[in-house]
Amino acid sequence: MNATDRTPADLLRSALASDPARPLVTFYDDATGERVELSVATFANWVAKTANLLQGDLAAEPGDRLALLLPAHWQSAVWLLACSSVGVIADVQGDPAGADLVVSGPDTLEAARACRGERVALALRPLGGRFPRTPEGFADYAVEVPSQGDRFAPFAPVDPDALALAVDGVGLTSAQLVARAREDADALGLAAGSRLLTGRSYDTWEGLAAGLFAPLAAGGSVVLCRHLDQLGEEGLAKRVESERVTNSAV
Repeated sequence: MNATDRTPADLLRSALASDPARPLVTFYDDATGERVELSVATFANWVAKTANLLQGDLAAEPGDRLALLLPAHWQSAVWLLACSSVGVIADVQGDPAGADLVVSGPDTLEAARACRGERVALALRPLGGRFPRTPEGFADYAVEVPSQGDRFAPFAPVDPDALALAVDGVGLTSAQLVARAREDADALGLAAGSRLLTGRSYDTWEGLAAGLFAPLAAGGSVVLCRHLDQLGEEGLAKRVESERVTNSAV
């Protein structure tokens, strides 16, 4: 990664410039059997489309607070990088009533209704599928995002020293987030090409670091597993082998 990168969006741009074809996020849901693998290029395309939705259709501006009510999921990772691209504060599991807009999974829709701003709902179905029926008062992410542009340019430069992430009582600027991600990458033994398997949730910094930011900062990739406790020891061993896992944080 580039030593001058100061935002998570910078890290993604460096990864895209270095090796766009390599895997970045491999997602498993062991409750449904879903597996999705996203290369750097594919992930970056999702981020660009989501950032365009956020900045354009949802009229989000730098410094706005977005309550991100999503579990550990590849689409959650996309939203985290889209927020960084726009300069929006990703408030993970934050209070929707105090947020400018909210992004919700299917299990948190009622709580998300407390937000008076724009509301986006994700069905979290395999292959990014839409809701059978769009929840009232929400935009369906799977309906809105495909038509968005494949390239993104922020209306205003993102300030690396502005608050970028809030999670479990921890607040980090973009620059602090990148620095901490690099520190955690070192602590986890990650290097370029590392494959980190994790079953940690996305409601703590440790979960976000293992599940996205540390592998991204190291030039590695993540095997992100939801409901990993349902896999079993034999299944886990097979996954470690088949996914060429080099490090783990479960």
